[in-house]
Amino acid sequence: MFEVRSCADQDEYSRAIGAIGQYFNPPPSEELYERWSRTLPHERMHAAFEEGQIVGGAGAFPFELSVPGGSLPCAGVTAVGVQPTHRRRGVLRSMMDTQLRDIHERGEPIAALWASEETIYGRFGYGIASWAGDLRVPHEWDAFAEPLELAGTTRFVTPEEARELFPPIYDAVRRQRPGMTSRDDVWWEDRHLRQEEDEADAPRRFVVLELDGDPLGYAIYRTHMGWEAGSATSRLVVREALGATPQATAAIWRFLLDVDWMAAVEARLVPPDHPLFLLLATPRRIGYRLADALWVRVVDLPAALSGRTYGEGGPLVLEVRDAICDWNDGRWQLEGGTCERTDAEPDLTLDVSALGSAYLGAVSFTQLRDAGRVQEPREGAIRRADALFAWRPLPWCLEIF
Repeated sequence: MFEVRSCADQDEYSRAIGAIGQYFNPPPSEELYERWSRTLPHERMHAAFEEGQIVGGAGAFPFELSVPGGSLPCAGVTAVGVQPTHRRRGVLRSMMDTQLRDIHERGEPIAALWASEETIYGRFGYGIASWAGDLRVPHEWDAFAEPLELAGTTRFVTPEEARELFPPIYDAVRRQRPGMTSRDDVWWEDRHLRQEEDEADAPRRFVVLELDGDPLGYAIYRTHMGWEAGSATSRLVVREALGATPQATAAIWRFLLDVDWMAAVEARLVPPDHPLFLLLATPRRIGYRLADALWVRVVDLPAALSGRTYGEGGPLVLEVRDAICDWNDGRWQLEGGTCERTDAEPDLTLDVSALGSAYLGAVSFTQLRDAGRVQEPREGAIRRADALFAWRPLPWCLEIF
């Protein structure tokens, strides 16, 4: 009933993104659609047509995702929407099926997304693969548990300077943390260094931390001023704060917490193992709300499993069910960091969505088993699988795409 294909021009592109854009107020502008096309090409934006009219859209950014011990090509699924006139008619399934086959043909072994609704994407093979939360540190409770020997210097930089200084720091952290997306020049400029029109009253500020002359940390933040009964109620809202070393991480956060007049420092998408929780003397005073973050879909199973690093453990045979990407369906043996088809009896049986949850190391097979998501035909297999897939630090995606 529905034809699903890549957008042929900017008009189709805008109308396809408009399927989700029509829920936002104000609706996205044509200028925004033009900017989006710089990072999300027309051919990677699919549209669903009915009698020549676009009734849905689904896109996928081309980037790499850091995985345990490495990095792999990844489709960053985004702008998925169906017109409310066509809900519950199979439009979404048609688009997701077509998109996954397109991702596979492009040679991208994994896909990832942020779920607007957590009940949607499991049925298309995606699994919760990381956790993150929003936090608030009141000024009266921002002391560190141990004295911090302040080293290095901080200074404000222009967006042009940030463009040179920040990416190497981000990439250094990305080599340590799974779940982080690659960023090219256009992504940095459009997503992080560009001042948006609605930020005129509270512009982004860019700070670099240098230790012995080397840039090892940075912060992007905004301040929102407020006063009540003669006292400041202002907030400092962190967009990103990264350090290439533990010392740099502590120092850049100390800088943010010490900015004058701020009643609290707030940050979004903070992983549960962020150093700040142990840096602070009173972590209980942090307001922290945990939620699901990045969802991962294994698109090419042997390439995805062969593309990450593992802990110690013997061979593991997985029997995987995949109702959409039938090329993944069957039994697979993981041994010595390589994944190949096998006829051996399975150690574990699971749906591909459960494998997506375990892939980055944030969700254990023990948790999946206890939730009824994994079966263990061979005793002891869960323990071995946990030893193989576990990874620290936990995955962290810094931005919703």
